Amino acid sequence: MQISDGQWDVRSVFLGGFAGQLVSGVVWLLSAVLATWHSPKSAIIALVAGGFFIFPLTQLLLRLTGRPASLPKGHPMNALGMQIAFTLPLNLPLVAAATFCRQNWFYPAFMIVLGTHYLPFIFLYGMPQFGVLAAFLIGAGVAIGLYAPSAFSLGAWLTAAILLLFAFVGRSVALRESRQTQPSH
Repeated sequence: MQISDGQWDVRSVFLGGFAGQLVSGVVWLLSAVLATWHSPKSAIIALVAGGFFIFPLTQLLLRLTGRPASLPKGHPMNALGMQIAFTLPLNLPLVAAATFCRQNWFYPAFMIVLGTHYLPFIFLYGMPQFGVLAAFLIGAGVAIGLYAPSAFSLGAWLTAAILLLFAFVGRSVALRESRQTQPSH
């Protein structure tokens, strides 16, 4: 299998990341709402706990739309997808350390970790759009941490908005491509 064919499979099955981005965006949105109108503790718990349900909720959303929820068994991109999936939870101790140092660094630190998590998606999906998403999250996380550290919920609102926007960007790319000729397998 050619790499480009494997990437096409990933874009096709996961709709350019649409379902995952949509679910992630909703989790971040819930956390932003809690951060703004309830408490930082509830917002942090919602994002961390909700993050563990992103993959199963993404699969459920894909199934509800009548799509396959995963690549076929033995697909060469499965292993890379699994490795990428573990990068985020394995970096949560870094987010915790930043948060213990200064609670308002929770979202900026999480944004940086999430942004770096999206970098390998550029290759996995064959979509440079994930580089833009990663750059925005990393850059905004650094900027908020350095220049707006007193605005606790700002990073949550920005991340929710950009994830929801990119859900539809990825969907658009995948749907446009599916209307064109499929690669040879």
